[in-house]
Amino acid sequence: IFVALFSYLRTEMNRGLFRVWYIIFVATLVSCTTTKFVPEGSYLLDEVKIRTDNKAVKPSDLKPYVRQVPNSKWFSTVKTPLYIYNLSGRDSTQWFNKFLRKIGDAPEIYDVAAAERSQQEITRAIQNLGYIGASVERVEKRKKKKLKLTYQVTSGNPYIISSIDYYIPDPVIEEYLRQVEGDSSIKEGMLFDINVLETERQRITDYLLRNGFYKFNKNYITYVADTIENTYRVDVTMQLNLFRNAPTDSLQMHPQYRIRKINYVTDYDALYSSGLTNLLTDNFIHYLGRPIYYKEKLYIRPKVLMDNTRIRPGGLYNERGIQSTYNYFGRLQAFKYTNIRFSEVQVQDSLFLDTYILLTRNKRQTIGVELEGTNSAGDLGAAVSTTYSNRNLFKGSEVFTVKLRTAYEAITAGSNYSNNNYFELAAEASLNFPDFLFPFLSSGFKRNIRANSELGVQYNHQIRPEYTRTIASGSWSYKWAYRQRSNHRFDLVDLNFVYMPWISSEFQNTYLGEGSVNSILKYNYENLLIMKMGYSYTFNSASRSLFMSNQPTNSYSIRFNIESAGNLLYAFSKIANKGKDNDYFKILNIRYAQYIKGDFDFARNIVIDDRNSFSLHFATGIAVPYGNADQLPFEKRYFSGGANSVRGWSVRTLGPGTYKGEKERIDFMIQSGDIKLDASVEYRTKLFWKLRGAAFIDAGNIWTIRDYTDQPGGVFRINRFYKEIAVSYGLGIRFDFDFFILRFDGGMKAIDPAYKGKSRYPLIHPKFGRDFAFHFAVGYPF
Repeated sequence: IFVALFSYLRTEMNRGLFRVWYIIFVATLVSCTTTKFVPEGSYLLDEVKIRTDNKAVKPSDLKPYVRQVPNSKWFSTVKTPLYIYNLSGRDSTQWFNKFLRKIGDAPEIYDVAAAERSQQEITRAIQNLGYIGASVERVEKRKKKKLKLTYQVTSGNPYIISSIDYYIPDPVIEEYLRQVEGDSSIKEGMLFDINVLETERQRITDYLLRNGFYKFNKNYITYVADTIENTYRVDVTMQLNLFRNAPTDSLQMHPQYRIRKINYVTDYDALYSSGLTNLLTDNFIHYLGRPIYYKEKLYIRPKVLMDNTRIRPGGLYNERGIQSTYNYFGRLQAFKYTNIRFSEVQVQDSLFLDTYILLTRNKRQTIGVELEGTNSAGDLGAAVSTTYSNRNLFKGSEVFTVKLRTAYEAITAGSNYSNNNYFELAAEASLNFPDFLFPFLSSGFKRNIRANSELGVQYNHQIRPEYTRTIASGSWSYKWAYRQRSNHRFDLVDLNFVYMPWISSEFQNTYLGEGSVNSILKYNYENLLIMKMGYSYTFNSASRSLFMSNQPTNSYSIRFNIESAGNLLYAFSKIANKGKDNDYFKILNIRYAQYIKGDFDFARNIVIDDRNSFSLHFATGIAVPYGNADQLPFEKRYFSGGANSVRGWSVRTLGPGTYKGEKERIDFMIQSGDIKLDASVEYRTKLFWKLRGAAFIDAGNIWTIRDYTDQPGGVFRINRFYKEIAVSYGLGIRFDFDFFILRFDGGMKAIDPAYKGKSRYPLIHPKFGRDFAFHFAVGYPF
């Protein structure tokens, strides 16, 4: 991309002047030495490496224990932030110098204490892996004011667990552990890995907390390791210590608790409530034997409280049930906070816990106004919306929402009209029930999943230069999750009615008139009925770690979606023995769409270090019209190019296949297809301040299933589609403001399937004006 840019600048500028500016630019960077602000007697930490003599001990696993690292590099190559810092002058009071130092990185001065601490922690980490005799040596290489540091690891011989013994003086716990001894991660013959031993402590603790041992913690589990003389073998004994409530108390068996009573306090205020006795008010009711306390008026139906409680009276204390109760109440918008407390009760020789579920009421009604910038596949605009919400409409935490929205966009793709404006007026209402509202489902099934049922209606009125369109829709859908990382959605029915009250005469005569009818255009500018049902599944491996740590981790996400439309209406037409009208079935004199569509999306993030990562993305989809439809509705068709696709092309300008479009006519609809393939590799790096950088390679295209005369070269052929995959590359700048991200990407075409000969390979023969595309977007592309 730089080669193409420089080639363009050289043709636009005087070559002599260009050379002068180029020399000045290079000389400026070179003159900014990296040791400009390194004091005398100190050294710039230029490089840190970890070397091991054992392939089983990977240097990458030891990097987190290094306490001082060199200055960061852009794209792991150039220490640009350090150069920027060194551009500042000696006078730190001047605003320009302050600015350069703020956005740049100060030189990382070698700290001996940090190096010693790193050496100790790396040694400890290797010893914990089972290499008890491991040692780490620091090797320092100084040159002028720079220092290169190497941690040389000598692992030694690994220690192996030769036998495992257990000392459990508590017979009740011993019986519990005997039932799950096959789940133990400690095996004879494995490395004496302290991390595995720690994992086993946590596994046993979690298991006992799910079986009534309310006061148990992992500190009650210890290990005794005995090395066999003159060998590298270890005898391990796991010891479970008896319970002691206070240091002066005598040892006893670990107490096991059951749940006795469950109390609900629906107007809990943490600022004014202290002891449990102060929480109980005079106003209360009993529902299925459980007291529910409230102040003036009970604002929630008792059954909602029961259905979202995963704790059962009479059962053993279960930590997992407690957490599930938090999760279930946390999704109810009628409540702001949830807190669960316990009070110990002894009845004869048995121990019980009285449970208090403390609920803080949320504000019932809200209204808000939102201003937003829009980017509809490259068309920029603005919108304003007003939203009203009621979080507890029928006293069951049902959320009722009404939203009114108006929007404006400046159309940049596919319009030859003088008035390139787009206006939108929209209204929508939704009612969300925190339950799986479906007949014939058992109450046990409903309790075991966190489900929502949603009824929605929408009305959308669009005014474009070419036409006016109205879309009315209604839907009934379900959302649920078995685990925190995976989510399901099932659209039982989604009905859409597309009505075209006005089409401009110019557009009608040019593209839809007799003798110039384009089948794809014509189908999508008729009144249309779409009745579909569908299912989607998403999984994100990072969903838990996002709340546990701010450190970047390797993660991946999967999205799968399938939908089908028109089958019920087609069956109704057949059963009702309705005849065809112009070769198609119609309902209320409106043709309905019939198709099946499936999509798959996969993304993976691979962390290199805390500043650099790789992101991989693959997406594909296919949609097949059949029965009562020859083409797909425009909203269901695929397009390629743009900020989230192959970024060497502008939005909707790539494909299908080898079709290259015609500038003299509207192609925003014709350059669409039934099959899509997208793949991307993106290298992401932190630059300085809020800036992030990226280098990417994109590949993909779209194709049609049928060979349409208006899309020559667009049909998918198994023996040639791989030759029609477009490729682009480029660089991007992102402003990461935590709560939102502004993205600027510049892409260059590398392989253009629409051309033959030299023009097919812009990578070798680039033309900046022809092959460059600039994109602005909000958020990452994947």
